[in-house]
Amino acid sequence: MYRLPLFDLNFGPEEELAVVETLRSKWISTGPKTAEFESSFAGLLSSKHALAVSNCTVSLHLAMKILGIGPGDEVICPSLTFVATVNAIRYVDAIPVFADIYSNDDLNINPSDIERKITPKTKAIVVMHYAGFPCAMDEIMRIAARHNLRVVEDACHGPLSEYGGKKLGTIGDVGCFSFFSNKNISTGEGGMLVTNDTGLYEHAKLLRSHGMTTLSYERSKGHSTGYDVVESGYNYRMDDIRASIGIVQLRKLEMDLRKRASVRQCYEEGFSSISGMTVPFAGHEGFASNYIFAVLVDNDRAASRDMIRARLHEAGIQTSMHYPPVHLFSTYRMCSVPLPVTESAASRLITLPMFSGMTNEDVAYIVEKMRDALHE
Repeated sequence: MYRLPLFDLNFGPEEELAVVETLRSKWISTGPKTAEFESSFAGLLSSKHALAVSNCTVSLHLAMKILGIGPGDEVICPSLTFVATVNAIRYVDAIPVFADIYSNDDLNINPSDIERKITPKTKAIVVMHYAGFPCAMDEIMRIAARHNLRVVEDACHGPLSEYGGKKLGTIGDVGCFSFFSNKNISTGEGGMLVTNDTGLYEHAKLLRSHGMTTLSYERSKGHSTGYDVVESGYNYRMDDIRASIGIVQLRKLEMDLRKRASVRQCYEEGFSSISGMTVPFAGHEGFASNYIFAVLVDNDRAASRDMIRARLHEAGIQTSMHYPPVHLFSTYRMCSVPLPVTESAASRLITLPMFSGMTNEDVAYIVEKMRDALHE
């Protein structure tokens, strides 16, 4: 057991009670709790529509489908992301085109490189808001408008994060969220697709459940006695057990994120006097979810990155690395292009513990052990 794990679930008796109540209701598949979760999520984001799904990966897949992305189409995306962001592009036989990130200070996709990568085959841009800090969405949306491209926001790191007065996930055509066990909102597995386009929402809802015109819950209430299948769809539904947990998690979310912001501030203050490393997004002024806390060791210490992680491990501090660049994975070598900023940053990244239950003393301990490992 680690003294300080990478993350910790913000679960309590409320989640347990929600599950028990759902079990006792005798309706555990997609039904009233899922509908309530969708409505609450859409309301928090000021989005017209939210569709609960089994995970964020299928939300990204549905985004590709409803936006008409298909074989041979090119989709510009980051490489510094979890592989699911890119896998969804391949699910529809489209071609991922990797764009570089900005810098050590901003690990998000660089709009200038997006524009350089556009060809006549480009149909969409997928962005991923790293750690919940927003990409340059104004510039990206202008690029998309000039070239008639669709925009998908992988906002799995950023529930309630803001950009220009809007919540992340509501700026592009479609936003995708994750409720995996280590996310800001956790239901174990789960995801959400959001959009302000009613046509896209209705299409995604149809595809979510086998292309069927009605759901089991609707039929059980007498709204319909039969159904048609009008398109080949999928089984991408969320169940009411997970939705009931999600409803409780939503109620806790804003307070959880405010505590995370305090943890981040404490980290930034602690690291401000330590040489040999950079804190990306330091001093960011907008509201951000702070899903993870990543640092970069300096170039001259890159070879020691894994040693530094080992020293932290010995001190009882769990670390990770978000993320190995997707374009360097074996299965994506055919799409690989030089991404010097991404590759440099990824070789020096260390993800440190970040969760709302951390104390100032916890952060001070990590800062102390990080200083020792950097300068030993």
